[in-house]
Amino acid sequence: MLGEAVTLQLGHYSGCVGAHWWGLQAAALRSPAEPAELRAAALLRFGRGPGGTESPAPRLVALELKGGVGALRPDEAGTEPPVSWDGAIADYRDRDCASRDTGSRRGDAAGDAKGNPGAAGPGAAPAGSQDAPSVRLWSDYLNVPLHPKSLYVIRQYLHDGDCGCLEAFGQGESLLQDPACVEELEDRLHFYVEECDYLQGFQVLCDLHNGFSGVGAKVTELLHDEYSRKGILTWGLTPALSAVGDPQKSFCRLMNTALGIAHLSRHSSLFCPLSLSGSLGLKPEPPVTFPYINYNASLNYHSSAILAAALDTLTAPYRLCSSQASMLHFADSLTFSGRKVVAAWAALPFPALSGSSLPDVLSAHQDLPWKLLSSWKEQKVSSCFAQSVVLRGMCQEKATSSCPGQPRSPLHSCESPGQVLQHHLHSQFPGAFSTCQVLQQPCHTQPPFPQFFSPLLSRRGFLLDRAQGFSSAGVQSMPVLAALQSCPGLHSLLSGLCRELRPRRWGGSCAAGLEQDDFQEALEELRTLAQCYETGCGAAGSEEEGDSD
Repeated sequence: MLGEAVTLQLGHYSGCVGAHWWGLQAAALRSPAEPAELRAAALLRFGRGPGGTESPAPRLVALELKGGVGALRPDEAGTEPPVSWDGAIADYRDRDCASRDTGSRRGDAAGDAKGNPGAAGPGAAPAGSQDAPSVRLWSDYLNVPLHPKSLYVIRQYLHDGDCGCLEAFGQGESLLQDPACVEELEDRLHFYVEECDYLQGFQVLCDLHNGFSGVGAKVTELLHDEYSRKGILTWGLTPALSAVGDPQKSFCRLMNTALGIAHLSRHSSLFCPLSLSGSLGLKPEPPVTFPYINYNASLNYHSSAILAAALDTLTAPYRLCSSQASMLHFADSLTFSGRKVVAAWAALPFPALSGSSLPDVLSAHQDLPWKLLSSWKEQKVSSCFAQSVVLRGMCQEKATSSCPGQPRSPLHSCESPGQVLQHHLHSQFPGAFSTCQVLQQPCHTQPPFPQFFSPLLSRRGFLLDRAQGFSSAGVQSMPVLAALQSCPGLHSLLSGLCRELRPRRWGGSCAAGLEQDDFQEALEELRTLAQCYETGCGAAGSEEEGDSD
């Protein structure tokens, strides 16, 4: 079922992920050597740009705070284009914002491209990194044009500073209770919806750790009320590192996260927390590490690129040219029995030697070689209720082993890469409802995607026997394995947030604009949601572990 989706981008970190995501899609369009398996028109619109060339632009409504955009001039972004739109582009310069912005909220512990002021995380970028020192805001590395209807700057709050920031869930909710704000948002939404041939639904990228979680709650409620028959897939995004040492800010982040998950999952077809942070709770945990990526966790530019690569792969099933399912059907296949929250996993890159077969690679790993991107204390996952798995960039390799005399496993007996992956999933997760897609198209990683890869990777992202030096071209693409799972581990995440909030005293700036009864109702909703993931003794074990932390 072919159709289009409208994307909403709510908050600065969501903008960082979005900018990389649009860049990945633009890079795929510039690579005609591969088959066009993913429909660019599902997320992008095409018009005539400068010089009459066809120019893709995202079907996007982006909400940002004052000072949060440095390479676009928001005061001119509202210019009315012709109704048929044949290429009017918002591409302006806000020198005032660009010169003073540090590129991060103080509570995000994310600095500029030199690693300041945030502390370097795992695999800090080496001195020879190709990252430009001017990268500060997501608009600095956005390499696709935006339509004039895309950017909506909320001027009541500042992106950065000691005061005047959008810090609390209740503040965000209050913004979308302003009739003028709602009218502005609806006008932009209707513009994109009305130009779609067939609207599949909406993708919502929403900051989870700040007041944009409240904005997202109201936005998804509006979408649910007005487009109840369409899919609403929401991704709750959080930076890899958060500020430590300030109990009030830590509690505010916890409250925003818990309230955001409760409200966003209520009004969405599917909700997925997506982060490289090791924990969404009060107790900090080390960020996620990858064996072949040397990223700096303090840089939004780095961590958001990894999440964008995962997101581009996770959303492939409803963007396929051959897809017969809508976004809503895709969500329903994962969220039955009230399990509206799913977890994300990814292997970036998928660890395979060039020329190796998929059965050989999978047989070499006792467990699937992916990492959790949904921020709870990772345990070995031996079961799940449902999952959608995508492997991309491996089809160019051999389908089966060519080693003479090698014992043939059941995987080697499969006739296609898709059958190999499906068989492996059934053996790893017996009884789960598993769907899988295998794409030839890899994830493209040309600049502005950061070149933070291990020297053990080839230009196509496959493993080398030994490290070798690269020219400035770096790693051009990589194979990726990614999955969305409805799994028992989500009980640990959701119930853990409830436990951390339960003994806290009500009040303070974190509760601004929020009634205590509404807060208690959201907590109860979160507890009920957590119960959907209980599996008897397994759930009891995770409860005891959470209490012992």
